[in-house]
Amino acid sequence: MAVYTDVSDDELTAFINTYAIGDVLSAKGIAEGVENSNYLLHTTEGFYILTLYEKRVREEDLPFFIGLMQHLAQKGLTCPQPVPLRSGEMLSTLAGRKAAIVTFLDGMGVKRPSARHCQAVGEALAQLHAAGADFKGHRVNALSVAGWRPLFEQAGHRADEVLPGLYDMTREVLEGLETQWPDDLPSGVIHADLFPDNVFFIGERLSGLIDFYFACNDAWAYDLAICLNAWCFEQDGSYNMTKGQAMLAGYQSIRALGPAEIEALPLLCRGAALRFMLTRLVDWLNVPAGALVRPKDPLEYFRKLRFHLRGESARDYGLS
Repeated sequence: MAVYTDVSDDELTAFINTYAIGDVLSAKGIAEGVENSNYLLHTTEGFYILTLYEKRVREEDLPFFIGLMQHLAQKGLTCPQPVPLRSGEMLSTLAGRKAAIVTFLDGMGVKRPSARHCQAVGEALAQLHAAGADFKGHRVNALSVAGWRPLFEQAGHRADEVLPGLYDMTREVLEGLETQWPDDLPSGVIHADLFPDNVFFIGERLSGLIDFYFACNDAWAYDLAICLNAWCFEQDGSYNMTKGQAMLAGYQSIRALGPAEIEALPLLCRGAALRFMLTRLVDWLNVPAGALVRPKDPLEYFRKLRFHLRGESARDYGLS
């Protein structure tokens, strides 16, 4: 989440009047993240999240995201629900951007996840995969392996401004992944961005999943690899085996991984690390002037990638 587009008081008031959610008491920009403009709305009817869609979010994908959140909630997964306009439509326009309002979830993201948090995330991820298995919508993952080379070329040799030698190392890893990436693993709807700031907890109880704007169809085990990257590393770049074991156990308590998924796990973790290093690298080098945004450090994922390059089997991630 972030703020790229400013909204005037008059624009916001007119926009909110098209919904049956009361009068605006406050609207606060949310600075975290790098993708869309987000505001925490407080109205006389309660709290909501207003999102203006920017950058990588394509207008034609919005019905997929809206429909998916509705589908998952109907299956019992706790996630934000789109709020309809008075007209019944789910999408509108604000300040020249497509926009939507969704319900607010109680809880907060965790800064220092414990093994118990990781286990709960593993369980929730498998539940999401199961709940989305019969979702009729389909969206290609534009940020899977075929999308990494355009990002690499967009950063180009400027990568070496962030770390000398990063360009050559990235090229070598990318070439290896392009030749080895599996295309026949069990797949369906994935979240694709289930980072700690997209999972809410109350204490150690998981209270909801948010931010489905990277959701797409891809390998379920790749989604798990994204979570292992996001949740199971310490600030010094070391992999926490206890957290990895907890996440994998949580996932497999709901959905068991197949032999091909287990064999591919180190490669999938390497690809997930490269994907987020590349998108962070491009964002780091191209932050819009004046944007209320904190670009995330691409070198965090460079350090994770170095760990994955040493990984040989799923045992290195805590899978016995």
